[in-house]
Amino acid sequence: MELVIFIGLQASGKSTFFRTHFATTHEHVSKDLMRNNKNRARRQAQLIEAALQAGRSVVVDNTNPTLEDRASLIHLGNTYGAKIIGYYFESHVSLCRKRNEQRVGKDQVPDVAIYSTIKKLVRPTYAEGFHQLFYVRIARQSAFEVRPWL
Repeated sequence: MELVIFIGLQASGKSTFFRTHFATTHEHVSKDLMRNNKNRARRQAQLIEAALQAGRSVVVDNTNPTLEDRASLIHLGNTYGAKIIGYYFESHVSLCRKRNEQRVGKDQVPDVAIYSTIKKLVRPTYAEGFHQLFYVRIARQSAFEVRPWL
């Protein structure tokens, strides 16, 4: 059982990566899917906990930019004996803004959201409690290049 935590700017490829790599094997938890919920952090924790209690693997598909954002997730995963895996998505503001411009409707975020996230984005470390870490970048033809974190 795994708790997979995505880390990266908006429009860095996280949701697409979920669909291509985890959709058939992991539950998908994203605050983007909870737009009408007043306490999205609490609801996210409830969904993660329910999946882990049932022995199902989970992907947390949010920006998760800070140590604090990730600490509560890692604690929850450890509580249920999950293997904690982090995927850090290459996060260049200019590339993310360009991909964001191609989004439609509510999927598009204001540029200020991307700038705000980059200011607080902290690269993950094993010291946080991750069992495995990976670096992800979008390669040609929208394929993903994944390599172990060094």
